[in-house]
Amino acid sequence: MSGDKPLAGRIALVTGASRGIGAATAQALAAAGAHIVLTARTARDLEGVEEAIHQAGGTATIAPMDLVESDSIARLANAVSERWNKLDILVINAALLPQLTPVTQIEQSAFNKALTLNVLATQALLANFDPLLKRADAARVIGLTSSVGAEPRAYWGAYGASKAAFDNLLAAYAQEVERISEVRVAIVDPGATRTQMRARAYPGEDPQTVKAPEAVADRIVDLLGEDFASGVRIRAEISR
Repeated sequence: MSGDKPLAGRIALVTGASRGIGAATAQALAAAGAHIVLTARTARDLEGVEEAIHQAGGTATIAPMDLVESDSIARLANAVSERWNKLDILVINAALLPQLTPVTQIEQSAFNKALTLNVLATQALLANFDPLLKRADAARVIGLTSSVGAEPRAYWGAYGASKAAFDNLLAAYAQEVERISEVRVAIVDPGATRTQMRARAYPGEDPQTVKAPEAVADRIVDLLGEDFASGVRIRAEISR
């Protein structure tokens, strides 16, 4: 990696890439030279991100899909394998925030949806893309987490439990592949960031008082150029 395109020749997959941290990360990775596979449920929003990448001189491919649909991740992995035969960067960003409520009042169907996307889809991503990551030269997996996964907080039990499981899966995978491959894993806690998810959780907060998603995206790009310990947890506290 060199020059102003340190990720030239790299293939990156970003989940939840239609807005917020996912969209900002996809654009930052593209600006660094990577070809981005953009995935989220809404094709129109993905097309907007793809167009922004192209206008900035980057390249991207959209893959509209719901990560919780049966076999959707396997189909995507097959498509990436057929076209590129590798995956250099996997950014697991898509997540669902269920309603904030006491543990005793958690609505089961909403909790199941959060567990399915935040945990089961994560395992499926790792399982299906592991062969492609191992074919790449020094592949990197970046998982976007939350502080409530490590530090329980009242009324955040459902989301916190899903993120605790998310963190555990990524950390275990990091240990499993560290000595048998060049794949390295980082768990990134973005901290307070200006996203739709945060706006739902803190409806009275002035969004301008927290950092923009682009700050987190820039930290992720920087991280990809660093020699970090696999499984490391990083708090992305960056000035606005």
